[in-house]
Amino acid sequence: MPVAERQKPPPGDLFLDHVAHFVPDLGAAGRLLESLGFVPTPESAHRAQGAPAGTSNRCLMFEDGYIEILAPTLQTPNAARVRAHMARYDGVHLACFGTPDARFEHTRLAAQGFEPEPLVDLQRTVEGGETVRFSVVYVPPGRMPEGRVQYVQQLTPEVIWKERFVAHANGVTGLASVYVVADDPADAAARWSRFSGLLPRREGDLVCLQAARGRVLIGKSFFGNTPRAPALAGYGLACRDPAGFLARCRGAGLKVDGQVVSLPPALGGCWVVEAS
Repeated sequence: MPVAERQKPPPGDLFLDHVAHFVPDLGAAGRLLESLGFVPTPESAHRAQGAPAGTSNRCLMFEDGYIEILAPTLQTPNAARVRAHMARYDGVHLACFGTPDARFEHTRLAAQGFEPEPLVDLQRTVEGGETVRFSVVYVPPGRMPEGRVQYVQQLTPEVIWKERFVAHANGVTGLASVYVVADDPADAAARWSRFSGLLPRREGDLVCLQAARGRVLIGKSFFGNTPRAPALAGYGLACRDPAGFLARCRGAGLKVDGQVVSLPPALGGCWVVEAS
């Protein structure tokens, strides 16, 4: 199956679609990622409902999902609002589920009391002039306090999942998991279960919600520098050569403790490197 087609969940399934970092400098973040063997996409600016959305991004596209690096777009009407949103989070600020039907998820979340905002149609123009289109379901920040937790329906995955952007020299193949910090993991898991429709189950001290692709792990603490709850601590990367990638991270001066890579301020958060 072409890699772009793999990003569309079948009816009834849910994917961990992507996570995102808000960063002050896309250029610095891009240089760090390139030094680690990634192939970031060129910068592109978002538009919402036909107007500038106030953000630009670069992405790391994988066989399974992607990572988005976001920064404010200077001199746009929404720039101040975007900077205020950035100030609420350090490191990883967003976790997004992929759905085959954004309108259905919007209706379901409303029935579950999450008070979703009106469905948003986003787009951005990429290198070569093609347009990426997707529909997004947002909920107010207080409904999912760990970060910006949302849904997306990818309408044109073939535009951004190009083979040249998926072939990373470091062997990373996908987004495997997201780590959620909560003072009461059972209570948080019940809320995430209502949000996602996934059933929680215990994994030692953690609670796991397994999607058709990817999983959410909820606990009181992770790693050595877990942010204060509620927060997104980091995420798992699937890799064909975990030892080689961890060695590359050490060589770039990043702190590596077992399978965990602590990311510098240019990105923030942590990676947990898993075998794919």
